Amino acid sequence: MKALLAVDALSLSFQRYSGWFRRHAVPCLNDVSLTVVPGEVHAVVGASGAGKSLMAWAVMGLLPANAHLSGTLNFDGLPLDAERLAALRGKCLALIPQSIAALDPLVRSGRQVRWSARRAGIAAHRTPHIARQTLSRYGLATDVEQAYPHTLSGGMARRVLLAMATAGDADLLIADEPTTGLDPCNRQRVLDYLRELADAGKGILLITHDLQHALTVANRVTVFHAGTTLETAPSDAFDGQGERLTMPYTRALWQALPSNGFQAPARERTHEEVLSLA
Repeated sequence: MKALLAVDALSLSFQRYSGWFRRHAVPCLNDVSLTVVPGEVHAVVGASGAGKSLMAWAVMGLLPANAHLSGTLNFDGLPLDAERLAALRGKCLALIPQSIAALDPLVRSGRQVRWSARRAGIAAHRTPHIARQTLSRYGLATDVEQAYPHTLSGGMARRVLLAMATAGDADLLIADEPTTGLDPCNRQRVLDYLRELADAGKGILLITHDLQHALTVANRVTVFHAGTTLETAPSDAFDGQGERLTMPYTRALWQALPSNGFQAPARERTHEEVLSLA
């Protein structure tokens, strides 16, 4: 099947300045490659700081001016250049950001959802209904429409972000830690809806550090570590002791889950420890 999103050999660094205005590059991503096809949830799993969110920002064209990007980004078979990104963002491409600080603190929540719906191409007279419907989907009462972000709990604010990203009909949805801070009921509600979107033909890139919950909805899983993609495997490869997984780090992640008995990866003995056993 033709890939909706294709990331190939993506590398990212940031230009920094030190004493006497000396410039140097700080590498953050190296040789990142993955694809998302219509009808799938592709989970990207890794520890905090592994570079997962930076990849999302790169795909959406949201990197700062001091970023240097190499590699290729294609959407629906065509390059994602700046002009094309500006046209697609919020319409065919949507992002659920990780931080609730992405909400405008001076604008009521319902209005922000209506803005997102309008950006997605929905007629202005339909946006109030779409906003109410979308907020309700995530268990938010109608009074949330009139609430400013600072009056909401972290979990409620996150669900407003979810409503904004899904108010339209994007072909590709990048969900960056969408369940952080949610109670188990609402976490499952969000994951189930992402699965529904994929089953309807959308492509979902689910970024998370929670492998256990990602596996409940994902078709494939890509493991991130230290700024690069280590392995992409079908979700059913995460079974038993992970015999079908290629990389030791991926197997260690799988075996360390509570359902697998918290099997911590074996640690190599230091030189001093080896000598003490002699």
